[in-house]
Amino acid sequence: MRRYRRTVPAHAGLGYGEAIYVREGTDIELELRVESVIEGVLISGSATGLVHGECSRCLDELDGETTATFTELFAYPDSATDSTTEADEVSRIVDDLIDVRPVVHDALLLAMPQAPLCEPDCLGLCPECGGKRAELDPDHGHETIDPRWAGLIERLAGPPARAVLPDSVNDASDTPEEN
Repeated sequence: MRRYRRTVPAHAGLGYGEAIYVREGTDIELELRVESVIEGVLISGSATGLVHGECSRCLDELDGETTATFTELFAYPDSATDSTTEADEVSRIVDDLIDVRPVVHDALLLAMPQAPLCEPDCLGLCPECGGKRAELDPDHGHETIDPRWAGLIERLAGPPARAVLPDSVNDASDTPEEN
Protein backbone atom coordinates (compact mmCIF):
# COMPACT_ATOMS: atom_id res chain seq x y z
CA MET A 1 0.00 0.00 0.00
CA ARG A 2 1.22 3.50 -0.89
CA ARG A 3 -0.12 7.00 -0.41
CA TYR A 4 0.26 9.80 -2.90
CA ARG A 5 -0.49 13.51 -2.92
CA ARG A 6 -0.66 15.17 -6.29
CA THR A 7 -1.79 18.47 -7.76
CA VAL A 8 -3.14 18.21 -11.30
CA PRO A 9 -4.72 20.80 -13.62
CA ALA A 10 -8.44 20.57 -14.31
CA HIS A 11 -9.45 19.76 -17.85
CA ALA A 12 -12.18 21.55 -19.83
CA GLY A 13 -15.78 20.52 -19.36
CA LEU A 14 -15.67 19.58 -15.69
CA GLY A 15 -19.03 20.76 -14.42
CA TYR A 16 -22.62 21.53 -15.38
CA GLY A 17 -22.23 24.15 -18.11
CA GLU A 18 -22.22 27.69 -16.74
CA ALA A 19 -24.26 26.73 -13.67
CA ILE A 20 -21.22 25.36 -11.81
CA TYR A 21 -17.85 24.14 -13.02
CA VAL A 22 -14.15 23.85 -12.27
CA ARG A 23 -12.25 26.34 -14.40
CA GLU A 24 -9.91 24.73 -16.90
CA GLY A 25 -6.32 24.69 -15.67
CA THR A 26 -7.10 25.34 -11.99
CA ASP A 27 -5.49 22.97 -9.50
CA ILE A 28 -7.20 19.83 -8.29
CA GLU A 29 -5.65 18.38 -5.14
CA LEU A 30 -5.56 14.57 -5.05
CA GLU A 31 -4.94 12.38 -2.03
CA LEU A 32 -4.65 8.75 -3.13
CA ARG A 33 -4.28 5.43 -1.39
CA VAL A 34 -3.10 2.69 -3.76
CA GLU A 35 -3.40 -0.95 -2.66
CA SER A 36 -2.53 -4.15 -4.42
CA VAL A 37 -5.37 -6.67 -4.16
CA ILE A 38 -5.84 -10.13 -5.69
CA GLU A 39 -7.77 -8.95 -8.76
CA GLY A 40 -5.96 -5.67 -9.40
CA VAL A 41 -5.18 -2.33 -7.81
CA LEU A 42 -7.67 -0.64 -5.49
CA ILE A 43 -7.43 3.15 -5.51
CA SER A 44 -9.28 5.21 -2.96
CA GLY A 45 -8.92 8.82 -2.09
CA SER A 46 -10.27 12.31 -2.47
CA ALA A 47 -10.16 15.14 -4.97
CA THR A 48 -10.65 18.81 -4.08
CA GLY A 49 -11.14 21.64 -6.54
CA LEU A 50 -12.37 25.23 -6.68
CA VAL A 51 -15.72 25.70 -8.39
CA HIS A 52 -17.26 28.76 -10.01
CA GLY A 53 -20.83 29.31 -11.12
CA GLU A 54 -24.03 31.17 -10.46
CA CYS A 55 -26.83 30.77 -7.95
CA SER A 56 -29.72 28.93 -9.54
CA ARG A 57 -32.25 31.17 -7.76
CA CYS A 58 -30.85 34.74 -7.84
CA LEU A 59 -28.16 34.35 -10.55
CA ASP A 60 -25.40 35.90 -8.38
CA GLU A 61 -21.89 34.61 -9.08
CA LEU A 62 -20.52 32.16 -6.57
CA ASP A 63 -17.17 30.58 -5.84
CA GLY A 64 -16.52 27.66 -3.57
CA GLU A 65 -14.74 24.39 -3.10
CA THR A 66 -15.92 20.88 -3.71
CA THR A 67 -14.43 17.67 -2.38
CA ALA A 68 -15.23 14.21 -3.63
CA THR A 69 -14.21 10.79 -2.34
CA PHE A 70 -13.93 7.72 -4.51
CA THR A 71 -12.90 4.07 -4.51
CA GLU A 72 -12.19 2.22 -7.72
CA LEU A 73 -10.82 -1.22 -8.57
CA PHE A 74 -8.54 -1.36 -11.61
CA ALA A 75 -8.46 -4.98 -12.77
CA TYR A 76 -5.27 -6.74 -13.86
CA PRO A 77 -5.29 -7.97 -17.45
CA ASP A 78 -6.34 -11.65 -17.65
CA SER A 79 -7.66 -11.68 -14.06
CA ALA A 80 -10.97 -13.33 -13.14
CA THR A 81 -12.52 -9.84 -12.75
CA ASP A 82 -11.26 -8.82 -16.18
CA SER A 83 -12.74 -11.88 -17.86
CA THR A 84 -16.08 -11.93 -16.01
CA THR A 85 -17.11 -8.26 -16.31
CA GLU A 86 -18.17 -6.02 -19.17
CA ALA A 87 -15.72 -3.42 -20.45
CA ASP A 88 -17.53 -0.51 -18.77
CA GLU A 89 -18.23 -2.22 -15.42
CA VAL A 90 -14.71 -2.16 -14.00
CA SER A 91 -11.72 0.01 -14.83
CA ARG A 92 -8.72 -1.77 -16.31
CA ILE A 93 -4.96 -1.52 -16.01
CA VAL A 94 -3.69 -0.94 -19.56
CA ASP A 95 0.02 -1.36 -20.38
CA ASP A 96 0.86 -1.21 -16.65
CA LEU A 97 -0.77 2.24 -16.39
CA ILE A 98 -3.72 3.34 -14.30
CA ASP A 99 -5.73 6.33 -15.56
CA VAL A 100 -7.57 7.88 -12.61
CA ARG A 101 -8.81 10.91 -14.63
CA PRO A 102 -12.25 9.45 -15.45
CA VAL A 103 -12.75 8.39 -11.83
CA VAL A 104 -11.76 11.82 -10.49
CA HIS A 105 -13.92 13.56 -13.13
CA ASP A 106 -17.00 11.50 -12.27
CA ALA A 107 -16.50 11.86 -8.51
CA LEU A 108 -16.12 15.65 -8.70
CA LEU A 109 -19.07 15.97 -11.02
CA LEU A 110 -21.27 13.97 -8.64
CA ALA A 111 -20.08 16.08 -5.68
CA MET A 112 -21.15 19.36 -7.36
CA PRO A 113 -24.72 20.53 -6.82
CA GLN A 114 -26.73 20.58 -10.04
CA ALA A 115 -28.62 23.63 -8.78
CA PRO A 116 -26.04 25.62 -6.76
CA LEU A 117 -27.19 28.23 -4.25
CA CYS A 118 -25.34 31.30 -2.95
CA GLU A 119 -26.97 30.68 0.45
CA PRO A 120 -29.16 27.79 1.60
CA ASP A 121 -32.10 30.16 2.16
CA CYS A 122 -31.69 32.25 -1.02
CA LEU A 123 -35.05 33.79 -1.91
CA GLY A 124 -34.33 34.14 -5.61
CA LEU A 125 -35.86 36.68 -7.97
CA CYS A 126 -39.34 38.18 -8.12
CA PRO A 127 -41.08 36.51 -11.08
CA GLU A 128 -42.94 39.74 -11.94
CA CYS A 129 -40.21 42.40 -11.95
CA GLY A 130 -36.99 40.36 -11.76
CA GLY A 131 -35.76 42.11 -8.61
CA LYS A 132 -33.67 40.18 -6.12
CA ARG A 133 -36.10 39.27 -3.33
CA ALA A 134 -33.47 39.64 -0.61
CA GLU A 135 -33.11 43.33 -1.58
CA LEU A 136 -36.83 44.09 -2.00
CA ASP A 137 -39.15 45.38 0.72
CA PRO A 138 -40.95 42.71 2.75
CA ASP A 139 -44.26 44.16 1.48
CA HIS A 140 -43.16 43.88 -2.15
CA GLY A 141 -45.88 42.57 -4.39
CA HIS A 142 -47.63 43.03 -7.69
CA GLU A 143 -51.35 43.35 -8.30
CA THR A 144 -52.46 40.56 -10.52
CA ILE A 145 -55.71 40.76 -12.39
CA ASP A 146 -57.66 37.76 -13.50
CA PRO A 147 -57.51 37.96 -17.32
CA ARG A 148 -61.25 37.27 -17.52
CA TRP A 149 -61.92 40.57 -15.71
CA ALA A 150 -59.18 42.65 -17.35
CA GLY A 151 -61.46 44.21 -19.99
CA LEU A 152 -64.05 45.28 -17.42
CA ILE A 153 -61.41 46.71 -15.09
CA GLU A 154 -59.84 48.71 -17.94
CA ARG A 155 -63.26 50.10 -18.87
CA LEU A 156 -64.00 51.06 -15.26
CA ALA A 157 -60.58 52.66 -14.84
CA GLY A 158 -60.86 54.65 -18.10
CA PRO A 159 -62.57 58.03 -18.61
CA PRO A 160 -66.22 58.22 -17.55
CA ALA A 161 -68.60 56.84 -20.10
CA ARG A 162 -70.85 59.31 -22.00
CA ALA A 163 -74.48 58.55 -22.19
CA VAL A 164 -75.51 57.82 -25.72
CA LEU A 165 -79.11 58.68 -26.44
CA PRO A 166 -81.18 57.68 -29.45
CA ASP A 167 -81.10 60.14 -32.36
CA SER A 168 -84.71 61.22 -31.76
CA VAL A 169 -83.80 62.48 -28.30
CA ASN A 170 -80.61 64.22 -29.47
CA ASP A 171 -82.49 66.11 -32.25
CA ALA A 172 -85.23 67.44 -29.98
CA SER A 173 -84.85 71.02 -28.98
CA ASP A 174 -84.52 71.95 -25.37
CA THR A 175 -87.56 74.16 -25.58
CA PRO A 176 -90.90 72.78 -24.51
CA GLU A 177 -93.47 72.17 -27.17
CA GLU A 178 -96.35 74.58 -27.38
CA ASN A 179 -99.82 73.14 -27.54
